[in-house]
Amino acid sequence: MIAIDRMTLGSPPAGFSFARTGQGAQGEWSVVADPTAKAGRAVEQQSKDRTDYRFPLAIHESFSAKNLVMQVRFKAVAGRIDRAGGIVVRLMDPDNYYVARANALEHNVRFYRVVAGRRQQLGTSNIRVTSNEWHTLTLRAEGDRFTVSYDGAVLFEVKDDTFRDAGGVALWTKADSVTRFDQVTITSLP
Repeated sequence: MIAIDRMTLGSPPAGFSFARTGQGAQGEWSVVADPTAKAGRAVEQQSKDRTDYRFPLAIHESFSAKNLVMQVRFKAVAGRIDRAGGIVVRLMDPDNYYVARANALEHNVRFYRVVAGRRQQLGTSNIRVTSNEWHTLTLRAEGDRFTVSYDGAVLFEVKDDTFRDAGGVALWTKADSVTRFDQVTITSLP
């Protein structure tokens, strides 16, 4: 569990570095007070840059694994182009990774591989994703199998072997999404 409750309000989240896939401005990540968050605070991507092909990343600095389960509670707060939040695993660099993401404007959850900065959709599920409410997104990566769950229900499973080695993990948003993240848990699998 990443200890968001111990992070300093108004500062970038400790233990993370920041990058961007695509174009536009870098993300602006900060720890904010939120009385609806479990610990009363959350990590928020605040930049409202409307560049469509822009994916801000908050990369956890001290974790790398091939097989893992990553779960996060997220809340899509605002965004006119997009309102999305996601989980990145097997991050090689800001242009090469897997991402599971939920979108409150499109009402879907999708799984992509990002290769050389280009997204390629591998799985999708149309499901209601509401704004300004907490939801849980879970991604299980085990060998070439990826399982995506939303609010406790498995949505789909995908097989892919593009990224076979251990890699980093990150929080992810898109375009002008203002998204909050809470209760980030990462569990290594054998």
